[in-house]
Amino acid sequence: MSAEPIIRIRDLKTAYGSHVVHEHLDLDIRRGEIIGIIGPSGCGKSVLLRAIVGLKQPAAGSIEVFGERLEKLDPDERRTLERRWGVMFQDGALFSNLTVRENVMVPMKEHTSLGPQLRTELADMKIRLAGLEPDAGLKYPSDLSGGMRKRAALARALALDPELLFLDEPTAGLDPITAAGFDTLVRQLQKSLGLTVFLVTHDVDTLYATCDRIAVLGEKHVLAVGTIDELRKVDHPWVQEYFGGPRGRAATGH
Repeated sequence: MSAEPIIRIRDLKTAYGSHVVHEHLDLDIRRGEIIGIIGPSGCGKSVLLRAIVGLKQPAAGSIEVFGERLEKLDPDERRTLERRWGVMFQDGALFSNLTVRENVMVPMKEHTSLGPQLRTELADMKIRLAGLEPDAGLKYPSDLSGGMRKRAALARALALDPELLFLDEPTAGLDPITAAGFDTLVRQLQKSLGLTVFLVTHDVDTLYATCDRIAVLGEKHVLAVGTIDELRKVDHPWVQEYFGGPRGRAATGH
């Protein structure tokens, strides 16, 4: 794993009107790591993700992705940069009127000039890569279980062969066995494809199963960053409760 930051955030402030979500937030994401983003409800985990991918305009500070600041790019340069990442939103955000295959092809239609046959073949490959049976591509999101919908959304996030993958609460609402299967898949994909993964979660099991490092958000900034072992030593009430409470102990088998 390279120490070179693929994402560099400095003195970030985000706000909705007078409500400040983040202030003086600093964070580096290293190339090739899976970093988990955790914190109390309402601390702005998903807002941070949205700010990085350009869906939420920062009020102050800077965000660099691949060494570039989105707001300084022209539309063509920005589209080129956006092709280098994939995003799986919290609820999957699949188009209900499109089949899984058609959903996976949406980014290809938007960002490439590939022909229909090649798009279809690539979409089917991504569907298999996400751990779905080939016939899942012909189904609509409403035909799928929660776990299968998550995998379909993951297939779409992988559509353009991204270097960087954003996952927003990927195991939320899944039963433990399905969630564990998804965690294993993310780890396998990260290793085989050389991905950098920015993973927003509240699931302790996911952190233990997948993450190289974890960033704890709270009090409008990053409270701590490190491995699980390092965070267990952080003297902060929320961090102590998270890793030392019943769920944290259960995840370690203690």
